[in-house]
Amino acid sequence: MRITAVTIYFFLVVASVLVFCNTSEPPVFHLEAPPESRSLFAPLDDVRLLSNGLLQLGQSMREFVQKTKGQINTIFQKLNIFDRSFIQLSTLAGEIKEGEEELKQTTVVLNTHNEEIKELSEKISSKMESILQEKNQLLNKVNSLEEKLSRLSVGLLTITQVAEINSLREVIQRQEQSIANLLEAMVEQGRHLNHQTRKIKLLEEKLAANTSAQETFEKMAEISKSALPTPTPYLTSGNSSTTMMYFPSDCSELFDRGERANGIYAIKPNGSEPFMAICDMSRGHGATVIQQRRDGSINFDEPWEKYENGFGDLQCEFWLGLKKIRSLASQGNSVLHIQLEDWKQNRHSIEYRFYLEGPESNYAIRLIHLSGSLPNTMSNHTGVMFSTRDRDNGSHWASTCVHPHSGGWWFSSCGDTNLNEKYLRMRANGRSERRRGIQWKSGRKVFYSFMVTQISICPAGSISPTYPASATSEATVNL
Repeated sequence: MRITAVTIYFFLVVASVLVFCNTSEPPVFHLEAPPESRSLFAPLDDVRLLSNGLLQLGQSMREFVQKTKGQINTIFQKLNIFDRSFIQLSTLAGEIKEGEEELKQTTVVLNTHNEEIKELSEKISSKMESILQEKNQLLNKVNSLEEKLSRLSVGLLTITQVAEINSLREVIQRQEQSIANLLEAMVEQGRHLNHQTRKIKLLEEKLAANTSAQETFEKMAEISKSALPTPTPYLTSGNSSTTMMYFPSDCSELFDRGERANGIYAIKPNGSEPFMAICDMSRGHGATVIQQRRDGSINFDEPWEKYENGFGDLQCEFWLGLKKIRSLASQGNSVLHIQLEDWKQNRHSIEYRFYLEGPESNYAIRLIHLSGSLPNTMSNHTGVMFSTRDRDNGSHWASTCVHPHSGGWWFSSCGDTNLNEKYLRMRANGRSERRRGIQWKSGRKVFYSFMVTQISICPAGSISPTYPASATSEATVNL
């Protein structure tokens, strides 16, 4: 604007000079006073004043344009931010809508499962009532029979008959104990069902109240990790007057009867009480799982009492218990199957002919190597007893070992085979840390902690392995 005002001023001056210079005749001076006439051009002061005004006006217009440009740029920036926010909100709204649809579908599935659980609970309740009624009827009949026998046998019973009656009473008492154990298992199952039902109801309430999507996803994850209901024990019907309960001796008997689904079943090995166990039917025969580790959720550094009676969760990680393992192994020739999985999902296994002694020998183990891809670390050892941190049966637990063991196992020496050691989620950098993980010595200098373990037992007659020629002598765990 300043340049424009100067240009206008310059042209006005030039025009004035040209007007004076282009007169055709020389000027004539008259003595008379000329008449008054108005000049055609503005005075120089007016021109200067006009130019200064124009300069100020241009300066103001320039400042106004610059300010307007800044405001327009700010508006464009805010519009860009609004556009990005609107796109993000649209994406988030779509994700929330998809999550709501998935939650609705999951709710429908859970409602269906809830109905199935309710029906199963009603069936269990009816079975429990029937069992209790039959128990009472059986007791009444036994009492009546005892009264009749006592009246009829006064002075007539021989010693043999008295012994038979006492034997019958013992059988009845064992039957009552089995019924009590079954009722306890059913009560535990009822608690699992109630727990599952409460979780489903809680999820429905959260969906109805339209809580945040994050809370709903967390609840879904919690329900997916919750414990599943325990299946009912194996039952068969008896005669018309009573219903006899029958438990299979192990998982192989269930397999022989046509069961092919992996799961939890009630079994009763010879000479023991009924208990729940996991059956693995995936290898062409029924195997009873006695140990399982997956994620380190259960602490295996337990005292002797826990290892003798069992601990853990059958749905995840557990140790079945030395008493139960002994009852399984005492039924005849048994095969011990050990399966390990490393952190690259590579599976390795080994099988042994298996025998376990009783508590009087601290559950000493005896094995004969049969086959497998794992190195045989159990050879050339016999009669190795089981040990825990509070009961060292090998005189080596902490006093003679550089790296004390954790968990209970058949420790024959300060070796490197222990499937009940501390669970390590990744391979450690230090040698001392590696020696404390789940170990199966491979013969190499590098130690490796495994990710998954499973130990199972099945009768030798249920499988047909190709025994190696070297498996001709008895051996025990080399740890």
